[in-house]
Amino acid sequence: MSAIPADLPLRTDLVGEEPYGAPQLDVPVCLNVNENPYPLDPEVVEAICRRVGEEAPGLNRYPDREHEGLRKALAAYLKEESQAALEPEQVWAANGSNEIMLQLFQAFGGPGRTVLGCDPTYSMYPEYARDTFTDWELAHRLPDFSLDMETTIERIKALGPAMVLVTSPNNPTGTPLPMEELTRLLEVCSQVHVSGADQSARPIVVVDEAYIEFRDPGTPSAVSLIGRYDHLAVSRTMSKAFAFAGARVGYLAASRGIIDAVRIVRMPYHLSALTQAAALAALEHTDLQLARVDKLRETRRKTAEWLSEQEYHGQPLTVVPSASNFILFGIFPDRDAIFEAMKEAGVLIRAVGPEGYLRVCMGTDAEMERFRGTLVDVLKRL
Repeated sequence: MSAIPADLPLRTDLVGEEPYGAPQLDVPVCLNVNENPYPLDPEVVEAICRRVGEEAPGLNRYPDREHEGLRKALAAYLKEESQAALEPEQVWAANGSNEIMLQLFQAFGGPGRTVLGCDPTYSMYPEYARDTFTDWELAHRLPDFSLDMETTIERIKALGPAMVLVTSPNNPTGTPLPMEELTRLLEVCSQVHVSGADQSARPIVVVDEAYIEFRDPGTPSAVSLIGRYDHLAVSRTMSKAFAFAGARVGYLAASRGIIDAVRIVRMPYHLSALTQAAALAALEHTDLQLARVDKLRETRRKTAEWLSEQEYHGQPLTVVPSASNFILFGIFPDRDAIFEAMKEAGVLIRAVGPEGYLRVCMGTDAEMERFRGTLVDVLKRL
């Protein structure tokens, strides 16, 4: 319950709202927020400590507000990881990909502007819209959670949104966005006028790739299209595959025009010197940071196979194909009862997304064994 007293002049549209956030509970197995379950390698920890130690004496001074060294390192990483030849000026970092998204809404949304998303999708997007007084509209996905391309295109043409926001792999379903579909969206948006903007304005397409490193090998990233489309912006994070959630580092790859637009709305000195130092140390050890990605892909594959063999009330579970580090599964008449029983048994997963589904992120072998045993027991009891 909110503790905000009635005599505070809270914005009218915020009355009754609650802060966003997944449950943070002290349970033995936490598989609810899509973290990388493996701690940092000691060599990376040592490098972070060294870099932070070098910055500490100068903390009386403000950090590099343009974080030029970090942008250069991120551009080098994208060239190696996705074969995308970007200049540092085409990359921007912030306090997690959440801040990246908020900055995009601040720069391109606002009163009289619309952003179009494709649901089910990340539950924070409408909150970014609310906080920036932007209209949030939806195009519903198909039953298999892939994009309904025809409906989405119809909505783009009808609404003239400032942004079209798609997620790949999608959260909470794990569904990837094929490159041919992304290219089609980009082509459509290049011919659509943005409602409420200058006559020459065209929608930008924002692809949220928070989980992209978990895609199957050989699958291209949206960043490879940035040179062809100036109205494409790709958001990424170091929280997931990089095992860097506690550091809060997200980043954006886009044309220089989009990056400069975001720079207008950024808070001054939004990335501390310590955050920049830690991120640079992690990027110097990319191989170590991503060493567990193959393991987590294999865990995802085995878990999906195992879930598909389970039954509830005599019916096999539905398992949504995933290209991420989590799996959406169901369908349960009362998913909250399953969630609560799992939590009481010490395993925290997530009741999120389409009604009847639960989501589990991939943990260590011991955590996944605990998950499997607990789920079997819960399904039998309920």
